Amino acid sequence: MNRYGAHARGAGGDAASPGGGPPGGAPGGSGRSGGAPGGARGPGASAAGGTPGHEGLAPRTRTPGSGSVSGSGPAPDGLALLPPVDVMRPRSADEIPAQGKPPRELQYSLKLDGFRALAFVLGDGKVVLQSRSRRDLAPEFPGIAAHLREQLPPGIVLDGELCAYRDGRLSFTDLLRSPADRARAGVPVSYIAFDLLAVPGRDVRALPLRDRWELLGTALLDAEPPLQRVLATQDEETARGWFRDLRDAGVEGIVAKSLASPYRAGSTWAWRKIRHMETSDGVLLGVVGPPDRPRALVVRLADGRTVSTSPRLTPAQAREVGALAEDRAGPLTQDPEHGPVRWVDPPLPVELRQLAVRQRQENATFVRVRSEG
Repeated sequence: MNRYGAHARGAGGDAASPGGGPPGGAPGGSGRSGGAPGGARGPGASAAGGTPGHEGLAPRTRTPGSGSVSGSGPAPDGLALLPPVDVMRPRSADEIPAQGKPPRELQYSLKLDGFRALAFVLGDGKVVLQSRSRRDLAPEFPGIAAHLREQLPPGIVLDGELCAYRDGRLSFTDLLRSPADRARAGVPVSYIAFDLLAVPGRDVRALPLRDRWELLGTALLDAEPPLQRVLATQDEETARGWFRDLRDAGVEGIVAKSLASPYRAGSTWAWRKIRHMETSDGVLLGVVGPPDRPRALVVRLADGRTVSTSPRLTPAQAREVGALAEDRAGPLTQDPEHGPVRWVDPPLPVELRQLAVRQRQENATFVRVRSEG
């Protein structure tokens, strides 16, 4: 039996002691403990709770093959799950849900400010970092791809977040820069894993989270930063403290997950995200002005309404949107409600300030493109 031959007996509980530096940055720590923005227990740290004593280590290399396999059960070359795979998405909630009496039913983990990505370690030595929109981000994060290839055996599939770190906090905007720009600026990037979808030869999505979480701990037992497990706990008061204290480190909030939940694609109440409430999600549908430096955006709100952003985008915001939307923007068209617009296809997720009513028109204030997060 290899290290993945049995699955969890427990759920992985409260936070481990802090590790030796920021995610993906300073030396020290391991897959079991990690970095801390601002010196606190932070996004790179893993949860404690015991890793099962599986015998031996899965080999780091396998003989490459050409088999294409999906679904559960044994598979050629250890590849039980291949990209693309749709991700499981939490629904928004207003409050951190209460933990039940033992046996505890919820896990609370940090909601990080980064790019959501499924990490596939394939049998030919290739690593795919699949975004939520099914784009491969590996060419944009070659260092992370190389590190995962070195640290993990073929057949592993992780769900997690690509996170950049600058000036004591997570920095979403640095993820939008080129690898060369990040290297020149000395901005480290980490891959922070929060779930496991497959181990060599087996699709484990049908297992409950409590078992997948302990398998994730096993998979990352010997891993080194910038590959780390997310900080998680089963203690409600600890989670509330993180929500209160780690905001300045760039932590967006808390995700509360049912420990009994299998991994199922799509939006689900089994996972609930609680974010600091001054912003909300939307979808960028079109740009107003030059596609490389737009003045405003046409966005769809969470309730389905379509509005224009206000006030005018700042120069930095215009550059950010242009870099991501210019190649997606279509020809200039005259919209009866919004005027001259270039529609963006495919649309992009964005973050917006709370709506304000001004002269009977509802406007959204643009914060940033959420890109692949």
